[in-house]
Amino acid sequence: MVMTSPLTATAVNSVLRVPPASPAEAAAYFGASLAFHADVSDVASALAGDGDPGFVVVDSRSTASWDQGHVPGAVHLPTALIPGQAAALLDPAVPVVAYCWGPGCNGATRAALALAQLGYQVKEMLGGFEYWAREGFAFETWEGGEQRAADPLTAPVDAADCGC
Repeated sequence: MVMTSPLTATAVNSVLRVPPASPAEAAAYFGASLAFHADVSDVASALAGDGDPGFVVVDSRSTASWDQGHVPGAVHLPTALIPGQAAALLDPAVPVVAYCWGPGCNGATRAALALAQLGYQVKEMLGGFEYWAREGFAFETWEGGEQRAADPLTAPVDAADCGC
């Protein structure tokens, strides 16, 4: 009879080829991730609430992209202009949530880095404008307001939130 240890049995499994982190390491990592990121659903919920959400949303894309669609109430501040214009547009005491196109774009990461280097508290909005629109949240274009039906692959169609 050949005995296999759990390590040998999982060595062929690509998920467990590298063992999971310890619970303490995982808690530190995921806690840090939440300090750096917010998702579109949480941002939309905070913006829809009564009163000041306690943060400002910054769209770091080009003017053409902004005109195509942006989060209502967002500040338009393209990444390349952050060093020269952030102080005139943003209060350093108010946290910033930066976004760009979507998960395939690291523009929001570059914008968040530029803002952090200037001393702003900043989070990146995961999913960017793409997921804002795909999850069915209203947005503004150069022509006015718009809203699309939620994509059932990204958001529950008949529920206020995903329950996560």
